[in-house]
Amino acid sequence: MAKTSRKFPIGAELLQEGVDFQVWAPNSKKVEVVMLAEEEGHPEVATLELKAEKGGYFAGRSDYAQAGTLYRFRLNGRESYPDPASRFQPEGPHGPSCVIDPHDFEWSDQKWEGIPLDGHVIYEIHIGSFTREGSWQAAMEQFRALHDLGVTLVEVMPVADFPGKFGWGYDGVNHFAPTRLYGHPDDMRRFVDRAHATGLGVILDVVYNHFGPEGNYLEKYSHDYYSEEESSWGRAINFDGKNSGPVREFFTANGSYWMDEFHIDALRFDSTHSIQDRSPRHILGDITDAARLAAGKRKVLMFAENEPQDRRCLLPSTEGGFGMDAVWNDDFHHSAHVALTGYHDAYYSEYFGSPQELVSAVKWGYLYQGQRYYWQGKRRGSPTIGISRNRFVHYLQNHDQIGNSAWGTRIHNLTNPGALRAMTALLLLSPQTPLIFQGQEFSASTPFQYFADLSTDISEQVHQGRIEYLKQFTNIDKPEIIKTIDKPYDQSTFEQSRLNLSERASGSRMYALFRDLIKLRMKDPVIKKSYNCWIDGAVLGPTSLLVRYCLGEEQRLLVVNYGRELHMAPVPEPLLAPPEGCFWCVAQQCPRFPWPRRAWPAR
Repeated sequence: MAKTSRKFPIGAELLQEGVDFQVWAPNSKKVEVVMLAEEEGHPEVATLELKAEKGGYFAGRSDYAQAGTLYRFRLNGRESYPDPASRFQPEGPHGPSCVIDPHDFEWSDQKWEGIPLDGHVIYEIHIGSFTREGSWQAAMEQFRALHDLGVTLVEVMPVADFPGKFGWGYDGVNHFAPTRLYGHPDDMRRFVDRAHATGLGVILDVVYNHFGPEGNYLEKYSHDYYSEEESSWGRAINFDGKNSGPVREFFTANGSYWMDEFHIDALRFDSTHSIQDRSPRHILGDITDAARLAAGKRKVLMFAENEPQDRRCLLPSTEGGFGMDAVWNDDFHHSAHVALTGYHDAYYSEYFGSPQELVSAVKWGYLYQGQRYYWQGKRRGSPTIGISRNRFVHYLQNHDQIGNSAWGTRIHNLTNPGALRAMTALLLLSPQTPLIFQGQEFSASTPFQYFADLSTDISEQVHQGRIEYLKQFTNIDKPEIIKTIDKPYDQSTFEQSRLNLSERASGSRMYALFRDLIKLRMKDPVIKKSYNCWIDGAVLGPTSLLVRYCLGEEQRLLVVNYGRELHMAPVPEPLLAPPEGCFWCVAQQCPRFPWPRRAWPAR
């Protein structure tokens, strides 16, 4: 049922009286909505001149437009462009925008209460490569398998529309429009609705640190979308300069939009350290608060990627923080990667991959909490005292760490199976929130490479920039090696990154390990609440460690060896000793274990 008033300050919204258009275009003196026919060439069928309002906004209502109407904004009687807040771009970023009726979709998740902070296993997917079909519909058909594995949250890489036939999504230019490559916006709604029906929450990766370079018409509307400063992604977004108010409003509305109209359960903010804002109130805090408000009674979460490991992400606004719930922790990944592969180059040179590092990551989250980070020539990190362990997301693989390597090689191809199984146990039984990347659970044979279908000039610039980035790794800095790196714009680079889900059968032993460890994580009363435990750990050898959990009178001992066979004699380590009058027993052999032993197949 159509609403009687607008929800959001920008875009086209279907109301009872017609379609309400609103756009920020301070560069213009006249703005018209040009409504277009669906046939080839999209001839004009109607126009509506919008009324100038305060702050550079233009607004008006059309009784001609309806759901499905194609349109553009014509500026100053000259060229016309897509809506900066378009809800759908059926022909991509260069084509016309489309009016969408979000109320036409019938939700069935009225009893879904959202997601709490604790008790999660995250599964990261890229919709275009997760299945051979590369669609919302095909992805949702895998929900039962993910639920049976023990996953609780599905994290979706960015979906804001971008040019070309494939891409990671981090160069999105239509922040309110789910890309047409994966289906209609209602297909995305159906994806979330089905997830909730299966017992899964949905995290959406959002990019608020830069706009994509192609198909981006924002400057046609206002130069003030950009600041005069540079960021690691090019020109920085204007969050704190002249006319930054409407820019901030654009992004706070976007965070609210995903929560309200798509029932998203969590946002994962990409590269928050690249967002430049010196305002008294940081834009990330504004977006976080607005998104929570838009979710209403549903419990929602906010995750941050922050390379400098700034604890402000996790602090409440009353303490100068951004009010987020959890952060990705690269320190655990880097240390585990060095431990598994012996690779000790570029940023990996700041880690030994030692058992002590892994114990410290389990106990403290970040390993760098203010020490000098020689690779960057500066201090890195901030203290984590008082921050619950489950607010750190740990992983052995994610899209960045696989895809930003030269050939998109997965970790199981870089180490031995025994070491990987041991490190997987540490990942899944630690108190931090574990993240699994698509296909990791069955050791997928497919790589995950960087792919982006951009124009010829931009594509070549991206490829050369990627080569310069990879040259930090000394084994890449040779012409004969560089020639072997796949080009991001080649269709084959994308095609070979598509998962083959039938490999779950051939990878059944690894799949069973993931399933059983997650079951232990979810069912064991101590491991389940390990973030609230007293935890200590110790080094047992060059490649071995232990972690001990104490929750009241209940205790658990996790022993991990990712190297050669370990002979435990002698054992001068007090944390190995059982509680007085007790003895340790292996989980699958313990009579108190909370499910039948047959759930743990012999290996």
